[in-house]
Amino acid sequence: MRLSDCHNIEDFRRLAKARLPFPVFDYIDGAADDELTKARNTTAYDAVDLVPDVLAGVEEIDTRCTILGRTSALPLMLSPTAVQRAFHWQGETAVAKAAEKYGLWFGISSLATRSIEEIAALTSGPKMFQLYVHKDKGLNAHMIERCQAAKFDGLALTVDTIVSGKRERCLRSGFTTPPRFTPASIWSYATRPKWTLDYVLRETFRLPNLDTHVSEGSSQAVSIADYFNTMLDTSMDWSTAEGIREQWGGTFVLKGVMSVADARRAVEIGADGIMISNHGGRQLDGSRAPFDQLEEIVDAVGGEIEIICDGGVKRGTHALKALCKGAQAASGGRLYLYALAAAGQEGVERALGLLKDEIERAMRLMGVSRVDQLNRNRLRRR
Repeated sequence: MRLSDCHNIEDFRRLAKARLPFPVFDYIDGAADDELTKARNTTAYDAVDLVPDVLAGVEEIDTRCTILGRTSALPLMLSPTAVQRAFHWQGETAVAKAAEKYGLWFGISSLATRSIEEIAALTSGPKMFQLYVHKDKGLNAHMIERCQAAKFDGLALTVDTIVSGKRERCLRSGFTTPPRFTPASIWSYATRPKWTLDYVLRETFRLPNLDTHVSEGSSQAVSIADYFNTMLDTSMDWSTAEGIREQWGGTFVLKGVMSVADARRAVEIGADGIMISNHGGRQLDGSRAPFDQLEEIVDAVGGEIEIICDGGVKRGTHALKALCKGAQAASGGRLYLYALAAAGQEGVERALGLLKDEIERAMRLMGVSRVDQLNRNRLRRR
């Protein structure tokens, strides 16, 4: 299978599986426990149908929208994800450049493999930093200060990951950051020589936003679960979030909100946006899909705070359905991670091009010339 054979996100998933050692692929692809929530995140979009209008004169359409104060070419964001150089040697560099080419928001994680400063120098496009609150308060403050100095456009505080979900595929494979070769996985690494040579011969794997304060994840191999369970602050609460918002002083988002009550609290503390998200099904298995929670949260706080529906997006129509329910945008991680793993920047650009085409085509077929024309009248529940 070649990159030119990839015509949707599922095709990129298959190509990524063919090119990655199985512990690395399973880290991207896997989720918590029985992976029920991960599956729901996408199938939730199947529960509603789009209702098109015809003869609407859609020769010219405008897919632009405003997300968190910045113009986006599409109602789509690339969610921040961790350790991207484990998937392809270009890592976050590839995603940043592809996002700028397509005029989209993207984010990097506290556990990114490129530094805050490197990413800021790469692109003038809208960029977000995903903050994991560590027990080391000096590390938290240091990351925020670096983002301020680098003029990041937004800070997303992850609120659903005070401990790690039970990611059973990673337990079986022994995946760590940095990746390490184990007896159970050595054959998989040996039969993926391009990935293995890139990993061994290119620059040393590290987590440059953390290694000023901790060795775990850079020079000291550790599983993601062990990192979260030992390094992150389980005492984080609403006063913590409010304090971080005040320290940051810029556009502030809570990532991982799933209830109406928490959405209202986000408004009360002065957050600019919320990402309705269950961390790609990687935390609390058995929780609802973001798309299923979207309507009641929009009814409660829509117009008071920006709402982004995060997770499960594999088609342009998924983004349009989220907008019909009242979201400002849809976002996802795997939608570009599979493409990154398959072919680096070229893969991410191809994936974004396909999603752009799907959004444009679907808008025309629905008789919509602007994204602000999408509303609940365009949806019917099965």
